[in-house]
Amino acid sequence: MENLNENSLDELLIWVISVDRRLVLMEAMKDHNIIKASDIAHETNRSTQNISRALKEFEDKDLIKCLTPEKATWKKYVLTSTGKEVLKKMEGEYYD
Repeated sequence: MENLNENSLDELLIWVISVDRRLVLMEAMKDHNIIKASDIAHETNRSTQNISRALKEFEDKDLIKCLTPEKATWKKYVLTSTGKEVLKKMEGEYYD
């Protein structure tokens, strides 16, 4: 999903902000290069299952990549270039 055009970036941004758990996760990504569901859940007072579901959704949309796919738990994730673009756009549109 490299070389996103403005429209698909807008669509992804709307997809992120339309569901609270996704917005919470993207907000958390601003402060962390590498994240784990349990850490984000703890920081945001969400259940680990809630954050894990958001992580799975982000992974399906190519917004994040799992660094430790061989592990069953305590997986670590980073933003993909697409995820970074969406975060940058989100910060520009909602934090200016």
